[in-house]
Amino acid sequence: MTGSIAKSSPEAPWPVRTLNTKIGDWVHRLGEVWVEGQITQISRRPGTKTAFLQLRDPAADISITVTCGPQVLDRSEVPLTEGIRVVMAGRPSFYTGRATISLRVTEIRPIGIGELLARLERLRRLLAAEGMFDAALKRRLPFLPGGVGLITGRASAAERDVVSVATARWPAVRMVVRNTPVQGPTAVPAILEALAELDADPAVSVIIIARGGGSVEDLLPFSDETLCRAVSRMSTPVVSAIGHEPDHPILDLVADLRAATPTDAAKKVVPDVPAELALLAELRSRSAGALRNWVGRERHGLAALRGRSVLADPHRMIDAFAAAVQRDRHELRREIARYVGHEEQRVENLASRLATLGPAQTLARGYAVVQRVYGDEPPVVVTSTKEMPIGSELRVRVADGAMRAAVMGTDKKAGETGL
Repeated sequence: MTGSIAKSSPEAPWPVRTLNTKIGDWVHRLGEVWVEGQITQISRRPGTKTAFLQLRDPAADISITVTCGPQVLDRSEVPLTEGIRVVMAGRPSFYTGRATISLRVTEIRPIGIGELLARLERLRRLLAAEGMFDAALKRRLPFLPGGVGLITGRASAAERDVVSVATARWPAVRMVVRNTPVQGPTAVPAILEALAELDADPAVSVIIIARGGGSVEDLLPFSDETLCRAVSRMSTPVVSAIGHEPDHPILDLVADLRAATPTDAAKKVVPDVPAELALLAELRSRSAGALRNWVGRERHGLAALRGRSVLADPHRMIDAFAAAVQRDRHELRREIARYVGHEEQRVENLASRLATLGPAQTLARGYAVVQRVYGDEPPVVVTSTKEMPIGSELRVRVADGAMRAAVMGTDKKAGETGL
């Protein structure tokens, strides 16, 4: 039928029925497919032969209507409830009357805990390989935040814990709260929207995502890939406070800081102002005390230095050295005088001995010095008659002068004459 209809044109447009029929043909060609998603709505009325479900993509705000027989729901291994993740087998169906698409399913398989954990582990390894858990990418939290953004469930215990602890630690803290679903199919889109709003607010310095504990299925939104990637791209530091200590959604690894509980998140984000002020006062007191002790020690040291005799009377040391120099000079002069006197006496003794033994004393006792004269040459002392031949000119020196003589002859030795 459709093959006999020519292409549409302004002169020969298609009727709406033709367009819808062609669209239905293309949709029906897809055949049977397996689809994964999260059930957000179940409508099953007693006595009807068709049950209606709404299947949503966990990572995007996209959904499709699902129809099936009541027996398909009854065959499920576990009760099907809103928020459960499932895998369905069915054929896309296009209703030409209203131009709507639905999925007619024949089998529904809930995703078990083991499969969920395996998928989370694969996602964890994928994000780790991309470096999204790298500590170098973590942003430091401000010491004193200007504003604290809080994303949590409405009127939840997590909100009460964070707000009460934060205001107790710092009464002037500014809390910017965004209430969103924290489980189920609508949680991720709502959290993403709240994150975008808080990140765009310049007054917000840090964002806390808080939720109480729960089952693996309840905490699935906080391991959503879209949410984790959005948090990694945030310009504002994000603190993950999901569940209790044993709970570890992937968001804990992506966030800039993980808190064990919402209360712990408030303690890590907001400083304890009274404790900080007390610590500041203590540090100021300790600093002042240390300064006073240092000044006291320096004063004591200066007093000790000033109390020394050298500093009390600086000239005393010079006077002592001057007196020592004077004593040394006096002692040196006395020693020099003594030495000189001793040497003068020694010289006198030597002079006396020399005078006694000298030629003048010998001549005075009657001796004479005989010298032979050789013309103009200096006289030469003679000691033997052999040096004075007859006729030799002599010079004879006695005690009171000298005379000229000539050798007239020689006598025998003095011993021979009795002299």
